[in-house]
Amino acid sequence: MSDPRPDSRTAAHAQAGHRVRLEWGPTGAAAIAAGADVAVVVDVLSFTTTLTVAVERGMVVHPWGWRDERAAAHAEALGAVLAIGRFEQRSIAPGATVSLSPAAMAQVSGIERIVLPSPNGSAISSGLRDAGVEVVGACLRNRTAVARWLAPRVAAGAVLAVVPAGERWPDGTLRPAAEDLWGAGAVVDALVLAGAAIGPAQPGPAQPGGGAGARGVPGGA
Repeated sequence: MSDPRPDSRTAAHAQAGHRVRLEWGPTGAAAIAAGADVAVVVDVLSFTTTLTVAVERGMVVHPWGWRDERAAAHAEALGAVLAIGRFEQRSIAPGATVSLSPAAMAQVSGIERIVLPSPNGSAISSGLRDAGVEVVGACLRNRTAVARWLAPRVAAGAVLAVVPAGERWPDGTLRPAAEDLWGAGAVVDALVLAGAAIGPAQPGPAQPGGGAGARGVPGGA
């Protein structure tokens, strides 16, 4: 189990010493993930909501940062279908392919694995996963399920990094998204209601079943 106590000048930005940390976007995620055991990524309008729909339909979801040649090669290597963007999906018949649209994903069947690229939530999730942090995707529709999954881990001493993904301006800078902040707050609120203590942390015993990866928790508020 990680020791969350501050040990550097960057402790304030890293929110070291806190059991539950929150910061925006990929840069914020990298800042607060150091010493965290689980990261909760929130991208309400696309990635994490679509993720929950796909998981409920029995699909294995692999996050990826961008839909480019590397994404196509990654999907082929995994034997997965590469999802298209929400706007591309508008010109295709519903259910004909997978996309970042939650509504379109709900009509897809017969697919076992997908690569779900996006420059926001998916990019953050894949980056955190590659850094060795266990990642869970959260949104408004699965906030309570996520909180119930997290609560025993927090009780065992786990440190959480909650990341509202936001969006990006054309120059790549962060564009905060209110819905992601609401989603992140809803997860933390549900965590408190689940009985988790989220104040300043003390180092705790190692939790069972830890490890790096990315996962979706099915919906059910």
